Amino acid sequence: MKERIYTIPVSEAFREDCECPMCILEKRLEDDALKYTLGPSMMEPDSRIETNKKGFCNLHFTKLYNTQENRLPLGLVIDTHLMEQNEILRKMYEKEESNLKKEMETGTLEHIKKGFKNKDASVNFVNCMIDKLNELEKSCTICEKISFNMGKFTDVILYLFFKEPDFKELFVSKKGFCLPHLKMLLEGSLKHLNRKQRSEFVMTLMSMELIHLDRIKEEVNWFTLKFDYKNQDAPWKNSRDAIPRSIEKICGPCDLNR
Repeated sequence: MKERIYTIPVSEAFREDCECPMCILEKRLEDDALKYTLGPSMMEPDSRIETNKKGFCNLHFTKLYNTQENRLPLGLVIDTHLMEQNEILRKMYEKEESNLKKEMETGTLEHIKKGFKNKDASVNFVNCMIDKLNELEKSCTICEKISFNMGKFTDVILYLFFKEPDFKELFVSKKGFCLPHLKMLLEGSLKHLNRKQRSEFVMTLMSMELIHLDRIKEEVNWFTLKFDYKNQDAPWKNSRDAIPRSIEKICGPCDLNR
């Protein structure tokens, strides 16, 4: 298989013995993004504009803090993020403050007499604030970066599957994929493949996926049966770490204590 700079990460991940090679790709992207956030991005205005606007999700704020490294860069990122978001929230409130005050001072009967032509100022404000907070809660600079690059890797996987016989053979030899990355590959097939290619890819993908979902189900089942006294002397087979592997198979990359 001819290696190109954009195929090397994919080829390396698919050579690993794992439950999902795309989890390896995603974990590497995440590690790189965490290091970048606490390092070079501090000196890049475009990156700071993005982190000020979007911030990070709960998971990635936690991971950035738990590295216990470079506290100052993290503090600076949080400082300017809060500076921007606090100002937005303040302006939203100040814009409606007078209307909220009028509504508070208006009695219920007076409000009824005037009719219900306009929505309550408090309802308008609360809905706008909820929309803004939802937007902020769901936005994450690191998640977006990972999602963008995983989309590119999906494109590369589908390209190699049909252009490189060696990679196709390697692909089929894997233990399937976690469910989130199975979904990503299926979505990619709709985006990048024609009808004939999509049918071939989906049949190959689903046949191997279902085999390995059944395999890991049996491994988890045997793990539970090992706690029956009747099986205490039976071999563990491949079930000792079946629980964390099954969780990763269902959820994708996880930071599980092993």
